[in-house]
Amino acid sequence: MTTNDLIARLTGELKPVSPTAVIGRVVAGLGLGLFASALLMYLWLGLRPDMAAAAGTMPFWIKFAYTLALACAGVWAVKRIAHPLGSIRINVALIAGAIVVISFLAFAQLAVTPPERYMAMMKGRTISVCTFNIVMLSLPLLIAAFWVLRGLAPTRLTVAGAAAGLAAGAIASFVYSFHCDESGMPFVAVWYTLGVMVTGLIGAIVGRYVLRW
Repeated sequence: MTTNDLIARLTGELKPVSPTAVIGRVVAGLGLGLFASALLMYLWLGLRPDMAAAAGTMPFWIKFAYTLALACAGVWAVKRIAHPLGSIRINVALIAGAIVVISFLAFAQLAVTPPERYMAMMKGRTISVCTFNIVMLSLPLLIAAFWVLRGLAPTRLTVAGAAAGLAAGAIASFVYSFHCDESGMPFVAVWYTLGVMVTGLIGAIVGRYVLRW
């Protein structure tokens, strides 16, 4: 068999891939990861007991919108980086934009707060566990994101790992917001964001090895 015959045979056996195959895998993998993370949150931490009352307050919805925006940008980043030479620049810009908005709200809240209350606003009541809990809740999602990318074709492994980590951390922060009763914007801006960034760093480091072809 000549080289041309081999190439013809191999290309002749190729089957077209559905245009929705990538998004389907992303949704399936991260959807399962979301379910696992939410179940872990419910069994380990539980829902906040004042959920009904909190849902009637603006801080709850600001935190909801912030974490949801990060999660959507993260999921889209996984989808974009799944392709050869994929880029997540636009996703990083969206995440940065969301951080700028929450930071502006945090400074606005501090501006109307007495200076002696600044540290209390920053530390809240759960400073010692917030970031840790987000990272823990992100682990099922990080595994799911790596599964998604392992079945696709990322070529920039560190960036792909970072995208997986950012998506996992962002979705985990969204899940965690249903347990956490912190309402201060400075607290959310610092410790929620840190949880997402730490998970993104973990993803970048681990992805270099886990995502090798």
